[in-house]
Amino acid sequence: MPSVAIVGASTNAERPSNLAVRRFRARGYTVWPVHPAGHSIDGLPGFRALAGLPGRPDLVCMYVNPETGLGMLDEIVACRPQVLWLNPGADGEPLLSAARARGLRVVEACALVALATGDPLQETLGGGD
Repeated sequence: MPSVAIVGASTNAERPSNLAVRRFRARGYTVWPVHPAGHSIDGLPGFRALAGLPGRPDLVCMYVNPETGLGMLDEIVACRPQVLWLNPGADGEPLLSAARARGLRVVEACALVALATGDPLQETLGGGD
């Protein structure tokens, strides 16, 4: 079963990051919500940082601004995801170039749209980025 860390996961059911938690879970992913508050979402335990995850995420899905993402880059690299997914608002420079320079496979797209049309991880790994 693939795993995903949702960085910036919100307890507000109307936020895209909260919807991503539920949609990835419905797709069969092991979902780890990540937020500095560490709150649980949809019955799932929350984590304050990627370093606290119980395993290696296949996908790190970002819902934080790119400056915050850039500040987390060492932590992202350390957890060795197969894909770093930058949603609208979390994407852009210099994060994109810095992540690629560190060897990460990066996708800039809306995860919710990708989930509506298929499996984002398999499509990314099967078709490149």
